[in-house]
Amino acid sequence: MRAGTCVAALLLAAPVQAKQKPADLAPTAAPPAYRVLAPVKLYPGPAPGSEAWTIPESTSGQPSNRIVRNVVSPDYVPYLPDASRNTGTGVVIAPGGGFVMLSYDSEGVEVAKWLAGRGIAAFVLKYRVRQTDPGQSPMSAIKGADEPASNYEFGVADGAVAVKLIRQHADEYGIKPDKIVMVGFSAGAIVTVSTALQSDVSARPNYAAPIYGAPFGSIPELPKGLPPFFLAIAQDDGAAFLVDRFYAALLGAGYKPEVHRFQSGGHGFGMNQRFTTSDHWIDAFFWWMEANDLTRKPGDPERPRRRPA
Repeated sequence: MRAGTCVAALLLAAPVQAKQKPADLAPTAAPPAYRVLAPVKLYPGPAPGSEAWTIPESTSGQPSNRIVRNVVSPDYVPYLPDASRNTGTGVVIAPGGGFVMLSYDSEGVEVAKWLAGRGIAAFVLKYRVRQTDPGQSPMSAIKGADEPASNYEFGVADGAVAVKLIRQHADEYGIKPDKIVMVGFSAGAIVTVSTALQSDVSARPNYAAPIYGAPFGSIPELPKGLPPFFLAIAQDDGAAFLVDRFYAALLGAGYKPEVHRFQSGGHGFGMNQRFTTSDHWIDAFFWWMEANDLTRKPGDPERPRRRPA
């Protein structure tokens, strides 16, 4: 199998049959105190660059384990916490799926529910993926492709537009324009990194969290003023070397990314239970946001400041 295909196959390995995640270590959420709004289209008309795409979008799988393919009209769905619990932070969520599909629930909706239940607005991004024969399995589609990650630039463009739109409408969503986080999984992690590294600062998130994913090929140039990064990967994930390499590049450029290398968990754990420490990546993610003053709800005491060394 070609090297590129091997890596892309890892990106595709969404958790299709895994069980749901158990109780968390981070603060337990009260009964759901959020509302889900209608999808917001990223473009007023056909998405630029893919106007000629003809295969319609399709969704398969059981509730809580849906797979979305052939996205033509990208959008995001807002999950907004009740005002009494609102932290003012917004998290854009980019599911993974090898740029062939989106693991929409375990790497999207379930993350949004968890965050919104804790006062953090969440926006599940449905970005464009490669057009594939609906009769083919996702793995067959990616194995048969000449370039496994082809068309990824459409997903990256959609990520940037989503961040920009959400920032423009921050008041409507009850968030602050300088408290926008982007978290992505596998292929969605590549969308997240690329969005954070782009030259248009107005479309960059203020914080970035690529989960089990990092740039393919050579590391792109790291511009000045990048947001803080949170990285997470299982050590038995075949894509771990990509994350390790990106972490080293950030360090070499003078940044201080946080990284979690779980003992095991494989690729694509998302919000699914693997009975390993990777089950609690989202707790670590929450604590990282807490350390960056992104989780304080109305009435919460001010977080103590770290004393200088």
